[in-house]
Amino acid sequence: MAIFSRTKQAAISTHVGEPAVAGSAYSNGVAGAGMIGNYYAYTEGFDRNRAVAVPAINRAVDLFKSVIGAMPLKMYTERWNGDEMEKVFLAPRSWLRRPDPQLPYQHIMAWTLDDLLFYGRAFWYITSRNESDGRPASFTRIPAGAVNTLDQSGPVFFAPSKQVFFAGGELDPNNLVQMLSPAQGLIYSAPGAIDTALKLEAARNRNASSSIPAGILRQTENSEPLSAQELSDLAAQFNAARATNQTAALNQYLTYTETAATPDKMLLIEAANYQALECARLANVPPYLVGVSTGSYSYQSSQQARADLFIFGVKLYADAIAGALSMDNILPKGTSVMFDADEYLTENYMADKMDNSTTVIEENTQESMANS
Repeated sequence: MAIFSRTKQAAISTHVGEPAVAGSAYSNGVAGAGMIGNYYAYTEGFDRNRAVAVPAINRAVDLFKSVIGAMPLKMYTERWNGDEMEKVFLAPRSWLRRPDPQLPYQHIMAWTLDDLLFYGRAFWYITSRNESDGRPASFTRIPAGAVNTLDQSGPVFFAPSKQVFFAGGELDPNNLVQMLSPAQGLIYSAPGAIDTALKLEAARNRNASSSIPAGILRQTENSEPLSAQELSDLAAQFNAARATNQTAALNQYLTYTETAATPDKMLLIEAANYQALECARLANVPPYLVGVSTGSYSYQSSQQARADLFIFGVKLYADAIAGALSMDNILPKGTSVMFDADEYLTENYMADKMDNSTTVIEENTQESMANS
């Protein structure tokens, strides 16, 4: 178990140098680094936007973002105390509180996790450096969906890329922080599951557009046979009519036989629940947190639910972000950063304790009033 010692002062330059711009070999001013900050060139990516159209995946992403944005970064070093390594916290560099001066901490962290979750990697561009040691002083995020790497096409990325292109120009990798997820990006790992969920949602929408159950439109024996095209046109006209009217009219030569489909079957509720469970597995989130009942998993309190969300879902990506920001090109050798998950969980635990105490007080008050 680590021992958290007193905070020591870190060597931090208070002077910010000129913005880190790519050299002439990488940017000509109208592409690459010259387009950073021109937000019309930014895009989150078509595949990512399709994935978040699935309700279960969208819910999982929102839950992850709510956690990562609530955990501050801490800077520390480690030393041997004779029995084990202990963490010694240091005064944080200014960018730990706000990596991008133009954005809140929660925003950049949430969307960095979004990139790691869907693409398996995230990119921060260094916009300024400290004059004293030349290390980064501020960053800005570049959406992973707008970045191409010629030396690694994915879906598995083995190391930081050395050929990174953005908005038609090549970026200097020395001015980039490339965060790599230990897990494959969600849009690559199971595109079939996302396609199935979207098709299922489309089918449910079609079935919900009519109040009349599905059925078979049949000619009677005494009518003149219709061609295939005539039958198709007749069915299309009948569908159009019943989509806008509660009453359908047929002549003596046609009959309509309803199927045995009940509303829950027409809305494919059972299939939708199963697909939501599949998407929960895909996003690595406990199913009950996205509203899917598994019939066997239960938790005792909201405190346990938050712990499950962090351990099974967020920790993987939080460690990837902290690891990338602890590299020697970002911080002095021997120093690292970590997310303060303990503070997040402890604060929530105390809130739960206060809620429980309030409930006990109210129950005791009511009991006393009843006895009196």
